[in-house]
Amino acid sequence: MEGFGSWSVLTADFLIVLYLAINGVTLASLLHLTNAKWRAKVRFLAVSLAGLFPLAFILLIIVLANGEQTFQWLAHAGHGEGEHHLNAWHNYTFLVARQVIAFFFVAGLYGVFIKYQHEAVIDPSYEAQRRFRNVAMFVPAVYVLYATMVGWDFEMTMIPNWHSASYGAYHFISNFHFFLAFFAIFLFVLKRSGKLVVDVPDQILNFLAQMMLAFTILWTYLFFTQYLIMWYGRLPEEIVRFRNMMEGDLAVIWWAFVAMKFIIPFCALVFTPTRHNPVLIVMVATSICIGTWIERYTWISGSTDPELYHLPMTAAFDVGVTVAIAAAVFFSMRYTLGRYGLLKTS
Repeated sequence: MEGFGSWSVLTADFLIVLYLAINGVTLASLLHLTNAKWRAKVRFLAVSLAGLFPLAFILLIIVLANGEQTFQWLAHAGHGEGEHHLNAWHNYTFLVARQVIAFFFVAGLYGVFIKYQHEAVIDPSYEAQRRFRNVAMFVPAVYVLYATMVGWDFEMTMIPNWHSASYGAYHFISNFHFFLAFFAIFLFVLKRSGKLVVDVPDQILNFLAQMMLAFTILWTYLFFTQYLIMWYGRLPEEIVRFRNMMEGDLAVIWWAFVAMKFIIPFCALVFTPTRHNPVLIVMVATSICIGTWIERYTWISGSTDPELYHLPMTAAFDVGVTVAIAAAVFFSMRYTLGRYGLLKTS
């Protein structure tokens, strides 16, 4: 348990990579279902991020294999201690099984979506279009269910018997918010590199900025809803987790991610000129991305005693593992983009 703080960094890194892998397909599905005219410019770039599934699976196995270094409640399993009584959801064999099985199911479904999307582009027949639409209809529902389970296992139930009725929605909305920000940066960097095969007009960054503003408001609503219910209802068992993070050693990073995911994005994107300036959009998007990583770490590490965690990136392990994973993401994406001909060869 001594390394729980550092392993929380690895868990946060895993969640970031996982949502990069799954949200590209989720975005492409939503754009198709809403018949967004600009989807043709970004759909293949969006689903290319599914190339991170192998890396996400490796990280999943690592965090699951580390037992109580990842899940601090495992140290109390089987001891029958009153407040740490573990229900069936905390059965570790069940947890590992559902995470692995669900991961492969999602990866398989998303792989089918990518295949049918390609076929729908080259085959205008009714059968191909209907087949693709039918698969696209399943993707958002599967994303909601899978992300809810991930949010429960890796964040909400880190404290046994602590629960929030809206935590699943809060978690997957937060991570889709993050993806929109990352995708804006992704497109901006690729466009400025001059290596993109398809021209991506700056107007698309404006569309993403509008979505970022909408999800900023939605994230803030879900964030505040959880706190308000527990505070107003005077539920000491639930509100203590908020107070430990808001008022304890983690207070500085708690308020940092609130500022980076709500105050900065809202105050910037609410103005139309900001949403039409690619550089400003990327600056706001960077704030959201960093804020989301801090948010993930805060919920995970803040689930246990202060002596078992530390401020992130203050240990060599934190920096080393995050840099290594970031490098793996970079090279994986460069390989995927090149393999599918999305970048110019010269």
